[in-house]
Amino acid sequence: MLARARILGHPVHQILIVFPLGLLATSFFFDLAWLLRGSEELALVANWLIFAGVIGGALASLFGLADWLAIPRGTRAWRVGAWHGGGNALVSVLFALSWMLRRDAPAHPEGVAIALSALGVLLTVLTGWLGAELADQMEEV
Repeated sequence: MLARARILGHPVHQILIVFPLGLLATSFFFDLAWLLRGSEELALVANWLIFAGVIGGALASLFGLADWLAIPRGTRAWRVGAWHGGGNALVSVLFALSWMLRRDAPAHPEGVAIALSALGVLLTVLTGWLGAELADQMEEV
């Protein structure tokens, strides 16, 4: 089975997902740097990285959803895709909540906002593994 949306033979979802993954993971590292250094600029960068990552994740998820809907129901690939997509939806919610908690004072994020980001990053390890599992299955079919 091939991905539904493709550009020059490459799956659009797999092309787009690297941006939100990179942005969201990097935001957490900027949070850690802010905790160590206390520089407001670091916290502001983390804030905007989260904003861009959540928007990029929403865009990538549209293509992922289109691919998942093409997988026959009841198959292992369909179940893995459901967990992958559901987990990434949760990642988006965690980061969106983190961003919302920062709105009033983006240069001074609360510990809860940073903890939500940390949880989001940890969850992406699992959802990324599930996505790779799907991509491998798609190549074999």
